[in-house]
Amino acid sequence: MASVKQFQVTFDRAEPERVARFWCDVLGYVVPPPPEGFATWDDFDRSLPPERRGSAFACVDPSGVGPRLFFQRVPEAKVAKNRLHLDVRVGTGLKGEERLAALEAECARLVPLGAVRVLLLLLLHDDNDSCIVMRDIEGNEFCLD
Repeated sequence: MASVKQFQVTFDRAEPERVARFWCDVLGYVVPPPPEGFATWDDFDRSLPPERRGSAFACVDPSGVGPRLFFQRVPEAKVAKNRLHLDVRVGTGLKGEERLAALEAECARLVPLGAVRVLLLLLLHDDNDSCIVMRDIEGNEFCLD
């Protein structure tokens, strides 16, 4: 059996580039270089048929460790809770007040980028740890964990 070496996480969004750039800021990811023969992504986008322009965008972990994130335009709006969401791990290894302070600091950094704080969850079953539920710039849930 072959083992998986890499994977990509794909998101349906109304504005792929805008959301991709938000996640670049959140995770420290970067926009990969445009395809060969194009100086910029805008040049590449202009080469597409009008109905495909702005239909997709991606960002990557500059270290090559994390998965590629791919954002594709869909016509329908979000109507329910995400079936899958990202947990942004900023409190790993921290407990109690120290963990909560790290989560709050990251929340304070993300709100000016367009994220919205939803609620603080205290996970009493796990050494009183906590996480902060947030929404990205299109209203999709993610957690600061």
